[in-house]
Amino acid sequence: MEKLYLQWVLDLASVLKQHQSSAMVSFKTRSSRSELMDAPDIPVKLLHRNLGELDILNRYLGGHSISMEGIKRLIQSTRDHKEYHIVDLGCGSGDVLKYIAQWARKHQFLVKLTGVDKNSDAIQYLVNNCSEYPEINGVVSDYQDYLQTEPSIDIVHCSLFCHHLNNQELSELFLYLKSYARVGFVINDLQRSFIAYYSVWFLTRLLNGTVLSKHDGPISVLRAFTREELYKLLHQAGLNDISIQWRWAFRYLVVVKTG
Repeated sequence: MEKLYLQWVLDLASVLKQHQSSAMVSFKTRSSRSELMDAPDIPVKLLHRNLGELDILNRYLGGHSISMEGIKRLIQSTRDHKEYHIVDLGCGSGDVLKYIAQWARKHQFLVKLTGVDKNSDAIQYLVNNCSEYPEINGVVSDYQDYLQTEPSIDIVHCSLFCHHLNNQELSELFLYLKSYARVGFVINDLQRSFIAYYSVWFLTRLLNGTVLSKHDGPISVLRAFTREELYKLLHQAGLNDISIQWRWAFRYLVVVKTG
């Protein structure tokens, strides 16, 4: 197992080196380059370490608070619920669900929190990470299958999930959310820009992150969005009650009301 892990890391390091020596980076349109995080055969230890790194970055760069800002706005827009079912797509470690649960307990809101991820190892991490929060559960599923079979969803949350999808897949996602999120949905994702790209490139090396972080961090920015692109995709899905705001560090907070 250790030899396999080492070989996997060496292979990824080779990919990273090729990336660094590639031609000039373009920010004009979304990149189609693949992230290593989306590979189906990531060693569990490496995946779990990477999830831990993402939790730290979200905690100290305001990622969780950005998501919570959007969710609070949707909750405050409707007061007819005794309990809110909030679904986190591409949930990873479940750390943002813990953040929501802590807020809900403090403010005496009843919530049911579900993390959905295709990666069973990520869901296992969530189960262990959120063991003290019975209101949180994890589901191994593709988002389409889950949304179609779950009868009651109030709010859907997507943090650093949408940039993994191409524009066609995003359009399909927005149509699903329009149909199945009763109150609305929140997107917390990256801004594509020169400054964001090189800031992430530098930060992942400064913190000595995993090969996944060093490779995927900058590519995540290249796969990310401009404000205009987000508006266009949302409008094409027939959504109109849209708020898109820039937040530090190089994030867009998107809040869409569907109800």
